[in-house]
Amino acid sequence: MKEIILKTEMPDIGAPRRGKVRDIYDLGDYLLLIATDRVSAFDVVLPNGIPDKGKTLTQISIYWFKQMESIIKNHIVATEVKDFPEVLHKYKEMLEGRSMLVRKAKPMPVECIVRGYLSGSGWKEYKESGIVCGIKLPDGLVESAKLNEPIFTPSTKAEEGHDINISFEEMKNIIGSEMAGKLMNVSLKVYKRARDMAEKKGIIIADTKFEFGILNGELILIDEVLTPDSSRFWSLKDYTPGKGQDSYDKQIIRDYLLTLPWDKTPPGPSLPDEIINKAAQRYKEIIDILTR
Repeated sequence: MKEIILKTEMPDIGAPRRGKVRDIYDLGDYLLLIATDRVSAFDVVLPNGIPDKGKTLTQISIYWFKQMESIIKNHIVATEVKDFPEVLHKYKEMLEGRSMLVRKAKPMPVECIVRGYLSGSGWKEYKESGIVCGIKLPDGLVESAKLNEPIFTPSTKAEEGHDINISFEEMKNIIGSEMAGKLMNVSLKVYKRARDMAEKKGIIIADTKFEFGILNGELILIDEVLTPDSSRFWSLKDYTPGKGQDSYDKQIIRDYLLTLPWDKTPPGPSLPDEIINKAAQRYKEIIDILTR
């Protein structure tokens, strides 16, 4: 099995801020984002990782950032270690393929979610009220139904635990009407371009989450974009409305964990090799399809 990088150590660079998946190093004018092979489920980081998951997430993000440059700028400075500051070159083996040098931007305090299909928390809310994040949807929709038009459903950012879905009106109260409108418009533009590109390759992007920041007074796309960790990817040929779909992500891991007597609180259980290998294969499949 390939080496799995669960956390990075670069003593002369300083201690990173560790998220569920990323290690982030502050380099002064820039940030170094490293996607590890850590995997989280139900907001708990599990003891095992998935081989090459961090490289997959990084390379898919880089691909989509480039595709969207005519719609919105992004925070990328460099994606190859040879173009990083010299102090990082000795860590090439660890960093290559899974890291990005990015500009520091001021992150917006909301996450921008676009849904083209009814799934996940959107489906759950629709079943209860016919409404998703303040948007009334037609009656009689089934699970995984394609929406007539994609909808913009923001959420608040939670440092720990689950993000909370909010309405567009609530978003305006947080960041102002003008910025809320900008975020909605650009999120829908990026989603529609990605959706159309992916469908030509046999992939449905059911929903996705974007993050934006302000750099020198300008709105830019940051963090990751259209990866299996921030999006729901389905096979177009296998798509069947009226039930949950098989996703190109860590759904295999979630499904396995649901068979265990685990209360979804830390520490998470270890995963058997069979589940790790299946998940790794799903990540490999989606990068091969999307970026070919």
